[in-house]
Amino acid sequence: MESMSGGRARAIVVMGVSAAGKSTIAARLAGELGCRWIDADDLHPASNVAKMAAGEPLTDDDRWPWLDEVGRRLANDAGRGIVIACSALRRAYRDRIRRLAPEAVFVHLTAAPELLERRAAARTGHFMPASLLASQIALLEHLDDDEVGVAVDVAADIPAIVGTARDWILARERGASS
Repeated sequence: MESMSGGRARAIVVMGVSAAGKSTIAARLAGELGCRWIDADDLHPASNVAKMAAGEPLTDDDRWPWLDEVGRRLANDAGRGIVIACSALRRAYRDRIRRLAPEAVFVHLTAAPELLERRAAARTGHFMPASLLASQIALLEHLDDDEVGVAVDVAADIPAIVGTARDWILARERGASS
């Protein structure tokens, strides 16, 4: 499928734990690829936001409807190109997204826990408290070999991180069209 910008259809999830920089990287990556971007945090129902703001981790039952909405948005906008910043921490969550958007690819933002802890402690104005970072790190399942995606270390500067992700996506598309 071709996108409106003339490129391949794109359904990209920028994933990782809190404070990895998902929103920043997703927004910049979308800009470089000429895609729309959405922060999946904005798709959470109010009950999920309230739980997280209170320092209470979400359960899988809390997440399923949210992940279904992420999958629907990816599927609906892939033809125009879309990048969504979404934690997608477990394989089951990514499988849930792919159930609705099988073309989705994942850019997994990784970092040493110490860097993530410093970033989380320095963040202000976000509903996700730094106290939940440890639970996210414990829950995280890295991409399996059979999942279409790339891991990118966020210790580099933002242009380098975005460049690595962009280059992987473009190389993958060139390979798929050969």
